[in-house]
Order: sequence, then C-alpha cells, then structure tokens
Amino acid sequence: MTGAIETAVADVASWLAGAAGEPVPVGPPRDDPDGGLTVWPLELRPARQTATGGATREPYRFVVRLLVSGGGPAALPALDRVLAAATTAGRPELVLAAGDPALWRALGVAPRPALLLDAPARVERPVPVAPPVRQPLRLRQLGMRTLHGRVVGPQDQPLAAVRVELVGAAQATETDAAGRFRLAGVPHDPDAPDAPVRIRLTGAGRVHTVELDPEGDGLIVVRAPD
Repeated sequence: MTGAIETAVADVASWLAGAAGEPVPVGPPRDDPDGGLTVWPLELRPARQTATGGATREPYRFVVRLLVSGGGPAALPALDRVLAAATTAGRPELVLAAGDPALWRALGVAPRPALLLDAPARVERPVPVAPPVRQPLRLRQLGMRTLHGRVVGPQDQPLAAVRVELVGAAQATETDAAGRFRLAGVPHDPDAPDAPVRIRLTGAGRVHTVELDPEGDGLIVVRAPD
C-alpha cells in the first residue's frame, strides 16, 4: 500500500523527469560532477484544512516540501528547464529558498543551486462504518429506585459534605452532618436486580469509587489510607 508521502514524491519525480528531459531519481543530493538532478523530501508542512459538516470527514491535507538539486555544472541545464516549467505551469509550487548553508552542511555536500517544490498531499479519513445489527432490537423500560446510604471514615466517624454521584450518570447529592445521603433516580434493571451500583465519592481532595449493594443496608465505609 502506497502512502500519501510516497505518492506525492513519486508524482513530483515523474513530473521532473518530463520537465528536465531526463530521469530524476529520489535521493539526497550527491557530490557527482557528472550526475543529473535528484529530488529529496525535506519536510512536511501543514496546509489549510477544509471545514467539514454532517456525516462526511474531509481528508487531512498537508504539503511535502522537496529539494531538487544537481551535482555540478552538467546539471544546470536540467535545473533551468525545471525552473522554466514550474514557473510557466504554476505547479508544483516553486520556492526559491534553498541557499541556507546549514542545509548543505546537514546533507554533507557542497552548496549548489537548488529549488524547493511544494507538493500537496492528503490522507483520507473515512467515516467509521457502524457494525451491522445482527440481533432483533429489544426495548426495555427500566424502573427507578432511591438509594439511602451513609459515608463514614476512620473510627466510623461520619463524613459530611461528601459529594455522592452515580458513575456514568448525572445523579448526584451530598452527605449531611451525619454522613447520610439519599440518591434518587437510580436505574433498576429487573433482569439483574442484584447488580451492584457504582458510586463515586468526592471530598477533602480525594476521590473514591465503590460498589453499593442495592439490596443491602446502604452503608458505605470509606477508610482513609495510612
């Protein structure tokens, strides 16, 4: 499978071969006085993204910046032809900013005339396909219950002003001075009446998640860590 970067580089290399009148291999610059042009990707640059709407997802767009250079005076005519072709056609985007000495030091070659070409690229982002429904739809109406409990700490001391909330739902309350709470609107599944209810307790900078037996006495014991 060919990726977006590889495709963009291959397209530019093919265009360069036609513009220069000779094959242009993909590779870093080389010190070869008799060599022709080479093209080498330098960096990926962001591009303006298209706003999306509805169920569609626009591709992610970016630019592959490529360095086109030659290894000596023999490469100058081919570089001239590429410059003229890019200027006339207006594509790929031409950038005359390849004279930084640090670039050539990093590549390990002597400075030489070169061009930068910006090639647009994109990565498709398909909308995830929902898995097919293989079972008949079943609608159930869940009942609601009210849970009563008490939150205590070390030595069974009641904990007041502790936030008590149902995990995964919006129902929440706080404990009173005796550590007691009343949590209404807790779903009750008749097919699993003994399923524990997950409660999150928040107070004094700590968060505890516990499971409360809906058929029990409603006492939640919270022990402070040692």
